[in-house]
Amino acid sequence: MFRKFCLFLIATAFLVVSAISQIKPAPDRAEGEGPYDRLIIRGVTLVDGTGAPPIGPVDIVVEKNRIVQIQTVGYPGLPINENRRPKADDNTKVLDLEGHYLLPGFVDSHGHIGGTGQGTPAEYVYKLWMAHGITTIKDPSAGNGIDWVLDQKKKSLVNTITAPRIFAYTSFGQGATVPITNTEQARAWVNSNKAKGADGIKFFGAKPDVMEAAISENKKIGLRSIMHHQQMDVARWNVLHSARAGLTSMEHWYGLPEALFENRTIQDFRLDYNYQNEQHRFGEAGKLWKQAAPPYSEHWNKVMDELLALDFTLDPTFNIYEANRDLMRARTQEWHEVYTLPSLWRFYAPSRQSHGSYWFDWTTEEEVQWKENYRLWMAFVNEYKNRGGRVTAGSDSGFIYQLYGFAYIRELELLREAGFHPLEVIRSATMYGAEALGMEKEIGTVEVGKLADFVIVEENPLQNIKVLYGTGTIRINENNEPVRVGGVKYTVKDGIVYDAKKLLEDVKAIVDEAKASENVQLKQPGLDW
Repeated sequence: MFRKFCLFLIATAFLVVSAISQIKPAPDRAEGEGPYDRLIIRGVTLVDGTGAPPIGPVDIVVEKNRIVQIQTVGYPGLPINENRRPKADDNTKVLDLEGHYLLPGFVDSHGHIGGTGQGTPAEYVYKLWMAHGITTIKDPSAGNGIDWVLDQKKKSLVNTITAPRIFAYTSFGQGATVPITNTEQARAWVNSNKAKGADGIKFFGAKPDVMEAAISENKKIGLRSIMHHQQMDVARWNVLHSARAGLTSMEHWYGLPEALFENRTIQDFRLDYNYQNEQHRFGEAGKLWKQAAPPYSEHWNKVMDELLALDFTLDPTFNIYEANRDLMRARTQEWHEVYTLPSLWRFYAPSRQSHGSYWFDWTTEEEVQWKENYRLWMAFVNEYKNRGGRVTAGSDSGFIYQLYGFAYIRELELLREAGFHPLEVIRSATMYGAEALGMEKEIGTVEVGKLADFVIVEENPLQNIKVLYGTGTIRINENNEPVRVGGVKYTVKDGIVYDAKKLLEDVKAIVDEAKASENVQLKQPGLDW
């Protein structure tokens, strides 16, 4: 009976995948200037993404889409030495940005492009990302269909649309005509997935022999893999099983506490638990880290050491679960009123159907449990980083009150809360994100020879990560008045310079048009005002 039930779940998943509906693709690019034959960005303070401290002022020379020179041109507090500066000719575009900070373009290691349930056109999603300095994303599970995502990837690659660089990971079994139930089918699908042009696979779970065959075959043919170890399969296949089979990276944290169990083999589920009831699913998940081995214990260290030895990557996506520990904060984030589409706001609202909208009766008790869950989770992630492990920054936006772009910056703040130095935060967002994609030779750091992907901001993001939010942050001026400072000024991708604030204006216009056409304003759930 159990086997039949599992086969039913798999078959249902295939039917859902085969019935994928697609959001509106991005229009032809009308934004951004360049790439230029020669571009010089003058006078910036450079944070290169490697973990090195800032240095400046420097001039950076870009030819078309490649960095060709990085030149220090003086000392802070003194006039710039003009004799040291790269020379500009009539064919050179010069951006004089003395005092600004320049970082590598950000990599969102968990960036769903949205779906019809959220009602988010691709232009809306892409511009929110680009407005926050995100120049590369990994689309986990290709929710709009692999052909759709590959088309958008191709257009982004040649910059005929305004969009981050896209890496397409398909859900395991996506597009198959029959459920995958044996190792031969698994290997065949993995090879067909590569032939279609996918960059990797996202797994949720399957029979152990099928998982082993699929992950090992995927590694053999040179593709990468990620996994959300869902509760339906994690009792028989946790993170250690995945890492040993060759999985590249884990998403979220499911499957990791289970690998850390000492006095149990199965999560202590409430006895009326139903996985389809998402308040059960997420409420009980908030108790899971308390069931794992305590930090720095023998078993805790043993699991960590094995994952480190396997060069395994953690992509925690802290932000996507933050509403679990403070629902009111997540619902009332200031950007919702201006930048959240009405259709997306409806998707976020309490619902028994929409994924991640499980606020049937969320209580203080559950928030307290989740705060402790975060404490233990963050302890593992921070120590993993301390021992040389790769931790990336991913947002998983479009669910649970987390908005594209804004949620990514919140993820950076939460890495800081976990114990990362701000330079370690930026490294996770850039160099480590590139490494996890196998793109470290092209992106992720500001170095000669690499693609010209930059985030440029007027304020120092190491002193205050909040200056990277599109809404900026609040400061008191000399007249004792609150003012806004920050927000990304320019996002540069492939040498094309985008006005980040103008991209946000475009997003606002999309939202305003939707509100006007529907004659609605955003309201908090259950309230008439």
